[in-house]
Amino acid sequence: MRVGRSNAFLCRCNAKPRRLVCEALDRRELICGGGASLFAGLLAGLLGETRPASAERLTGEVPELDRVAVRVLIDSYQFAVAPSRKVDGLDIQHFGWGIGNHPPSRTLVSEFGLSMHVETQRGSEIRNTLIDFGFTPEALNTNIELVGLNPGALDALVLSHGHYDHFGGLVGFLQRTSGKLKPKLPLYVGGEDCFCAREWTGPPARGDFGVLDRRALEKADLVVTDSIGASLVGDHGFTSGQISQSSFETLLSPSAMKIGMDNGLGCSPERLAEEDRRPGQVPDRFRHELATAFNLKGRGLVVLTSCSHRGVINAIKQAQAVSGVVKVHAVIGGFHLAPYQPDYLRQTIAALREIDPTYVIPLHCTGEPFTDLAKAELPMKLVRAYTGTRLIFDSQRS
Repeated sequence: MRVGRSNAFLCRCNAKPRRLVCEALDRRELICGGGASLFAGLLAGLLGETRPASAERLTGEVPELDRVAVRVLIDSYQFAVAPSRKVDGLDIQHFGWGIGNHPPSRTLVSEFGLSMHVETQRGSEIRNTLIDFGFTPEALNTNIELVGLNPGALDALVLSHGHYDHFGGLVGFLQRTSGKLKPKLPLYVGGEDCFCAREWTGPPARGDFGVLDRRALEKADLVVTDSIGASLVGDHGFTSGQISQSSFETLLSPSAMKIGMDNGLGCSPERLAEEDRRPGQVPDRFRHELATAFNLKGRGLVVLTSCSHRGVINAIKQAQAVSGVVKVHAVIGGFHLAPYQPDYLRQTIAALREIDPTYVIPLHCTGEPFTDLAKAELPMKLVRAYTGTRLIFDSQRS
């Protein structure tokens, strides 16, 4: 059994048939390490199919980091001539053109999707996490190559939720990087409903919204790791776990989940919330949605909300609650505010003002009406980022 960075994760079978007992020897070693391969293999043998491994719950203090660098790999558009700049504790580096010492042949691809790469540093430790995968593999693979990201350095993958504009590039990325990724690389998901086939039911048109190919994940030797509760990611970051709806925010359901399995794809009803265990389609409640966060020393949380179907304020509050860290340094990602009316946007602005993050960085599905309002209401906090932008957050060193 391969041992991870700290200690091993031990699995044993007891006398009762078909029961697997796992014991964590050290909370610093996630199940996504070497023990995850044994765990996943035993589950497959005992249960006759591959089931997600369970991530170790986050307990105690979250790691304090010296540096958090967030690269927007895919967003809706690129502003190639945006000037880079520095503000307090933040270096904003825009990508520019995809040219060098040769004539231009291609540049970054923007599309309605989201993908972010996070490089973190704690002392001499460096960790790399890839969060979401955009709408197409062509965009993801092109942009990874152009920004110089080494897939072999990745320590963890996170899928925020089961919408195609967040997982569409994943399988093509795995095919392109076959044999280059670390063995048993963990892919964190927030629950079984991440794998349900979906139909887009909102505007502008209804249609098939795809299904995540579980077989491709298995073929790529990933360890699908269930992060229903808050979990450490790559020893440096943590997932929110399932996000409670505790604020004024209301959940819209622009997609429907098809319940059941079809030729090895889809979701198993018995692993879903009880109210979703019925044949046919059910409204998407995004119970599985995850935010991912990092604790920057002396400054607070850097929260990557991804899409915020369950509310950007709820996502921030969830990260605060599970980490015990109140101060928020930055909130980055899709805030899913485009469909809402101006009064709702003003409520969101008021709630953000109360939380008081140092920086607010909207992407993807946030919508220009919110950005315009934030320019007026939060002018010193608002930072614009685009496809290719790198945001480097430095700690306050003691």
